[in-house]
Amino acid sequence: MIKGIVFDADGTLLDSMFIWDELGERYLSSLGIKAKNGLGEILFSMTLKESSIYLKNEYSLSKTPFEIEEGILEIVEDFYLNEVEFKDGVAQFLEKLSKKNIPMVIATSSDRKLLLGALKRLGAEKYFKAILTCSELNTSKKEPFIYLEGARILGTGTNETAVFEDVLFALETAKKAGFVCVGVEDMSSIKDREKIIATADYYIKDFTEEF
Repeated sequence: MIKGIVFDADGTLLDSMFIWDELGERYLSSLGIKAKNGLGEILFSMTLKESSIYLKNEYSLSKTPFEIEEGILEIVEDFYLNEVEFKDGVAQFLEKLSKKNIPMVIATSSDRKLLLGALKRLGAEKYFKAILTCSELNTSKKEPFIYLEGARILGTGTNETAVFEDVLFALETAKKAGFVCVGVEDMSSIKDREKIIATADYYIKDFTEEF
C-alpha cells in the first residue's frame, strides 16, 4: 500500500521540458541571433554554466559567461512565473491525494525559487510537505539520496513510497533503491519509452489515467 509520494517536477508534474529545448534559441533570439539547428539537443545535457560557455564560444558573444547565465535565467524565470502549466490531470490528482491524506514531497533538479513561483501561481504549494533540490542536497538523481530523504520526511518506507519520474535514469535509480516507480510519459523522454515501461512498476500517459 502506498503511504507517501515523491514527485519529480519538470516533465512529471509540470509541462516544462520543452523550455529547455528552446532555451538557447530563445536567448539567442533575444540578442537578434538565429540559433543553428540542433542547439537544444547540444545544450540538453549541459549545466547552465557549461551552456553559457558553449553559447559564448559557438556564437562569438561579447557577453561574459556570467552575463549569459543571467540572461538565460531571466528567460527561465519568466517562463516559470508566468507561463508553465501542469500536465493533464495533475491538479485533480494532487487534490485527490490530499483528501486521502497521502503526504507528498517534490524531488527536483530545478531551482527552488522558480519551482515555488510556479507552484504558488498554480495554487499547489499547499500540497507538499517539502521541496528537495539536488543542488541544495549536493546530489543528483544518479544517486538515491534525494529519494531516500523524501521518504524520511514522509515517514514512509521505500516499498510504500511511490516515485513519479519521466526520465529513465532517475527511475532506474529509484527502482534500485526499492521504491515503487511510476513512469510518466513526456515527449522529451519518448525515445526511452519502452525502457521506461520495462523499468517502472506503472506507466501513465498523463494524470487522468487510473492505475
